[in-house]
Amino acid sequence: MAKKRTQLVLSQDIDKLGNTGDLVEVAPGYARNYLIPRSLAYRVTPGVLKQVEFRREKERQRLEAIKQEAEATKTALNTIGMFTVKKAVGEDEAIFGTVTTAEVAELIRANAGKEVDRRDITLPDINKLGEYKVDIKLHSEVTATINLRVAPD
Repeated sequence: MAKKRTQLVLSQDIDKLGNTGDLVEVAPGYARNYLIPRSLAYRVTPGVLKQVEFRREKERQRLEAIKQEAEATKTALNTIGMFTVKKAVGEDEAIFGTVTTAEVAELIRANAGKEVDRRDITLPDINKLGEYKVDIKLHSEVTATINLRVAPD
């Protein structure tokens, strides 16, 4: 025998159940005794279903716009091609200190006019002069790779 389920739309975020506006199926007693009396959810009607679909479409469009912006940033970074950071040099072209993600983020902001979070930058071990590939995660689906030249100061 199949268990009966009740469809509801959540009006607040509920741990282990869903977020505001989500369409969920719960046991009838849970809906009747807990969710509905506390105004945590409301029953599904055709009008409510249309609102839920409308909200989902708006959210999808918003996320798509964010992804498009990340793609545009990736294109801008690839167009520049080479970024150069100057460091003090010792023997055997070894640099003093290291190149930090904050330096790379500032370099991108200064040269490309794009804001990149330093936590999204993945640097290789840089301890000599030369050219390096640096990965920048712009979006969960978009990663840019830039060329970084370490030059003597």
